Amino acid sequence: MKQTKKTLNLVHLYPEQMNIYGDWGNVLTLVRRAQWHGYDVRVVPFHPGDHLPLDTDLVVGGGGQDSGQSVIQDDLLRIGSDLHKLADKKVPMLMICGLYQLFGHFFQTKDGTRINGISMFDIETYGGDHRMIGNVVSQTEFGEIIGYENHSGMTVLGENQKPFGQVVSGDGNNGKDRTEGAITKRVFGSYLHGSLLPKNPAFADALLQYAALHRYGSFEPEIIDDHFATEARRIARQRPR
Repeated sequence: MKQTKKTLNLVHLYPEQMNIYGDWGNVLTLVRRAQWHGYDVRVVPFHPGDHLPLDTDLVVGGGGQDSGQSVIQDDLLRIGSDLHKLADKKVPMLMICGLYQLFGHFFQTKDGTRINGISMFDIETYGGDHRMIGNVVSQTEFGEIIGYENHSGMTVLGENQKPFGQVVSGDGNNGKDRTEGAITKRVFGSYLHGSLLPKNPAFADALLQYAALHRYGSFEPEIIDDHFATEARRIARQRPR
């Protein structure tokens, strides 16, 4: 293992309000795998009212209840233009469930309340009567992605919005069009909790590669023994919904 010499800056959006169903595990996975690859990670928790550091290489956000989305709505709109600037600079981002929804145009709750988003994705989300819960397998450009969904929001992609993946099993964005998540530039949105990255090391490493390319112009990976993740994927793939 090479000595750690290079540091990546990771911003964790709203860790108190938007951290449900184990989404904190995505940050832990990125930190640990970066260390295994010989990089250090400086994690910056971002809270409402904070200044968003533009000298960042990776942005991660999780899911939350409707109440949590309401709390962070105005603050997210406040920093929306800066997040768009980071995306334009090819900074990778991963947004799960609630923040995935608010990276779209809006989330309309079941009672008709509209929570506006920053329109990073061309998506709209509507609260539904049916809750979509269970293991999901989808095909993506990073191979087979396995995760766990738990949401009642139904997300509809715009005509030209690229999905993160095509659902093999599970519901995905809305249970109808067989799409899961969305991609814009190097910004990824997904409904998959569980956490997503521990069971999908290839995708975790892709995010780290994008971050290293942004910071240093190159990525120097190590070979990592992923047999535990491989076994977790095997079991998750075989479990019923």
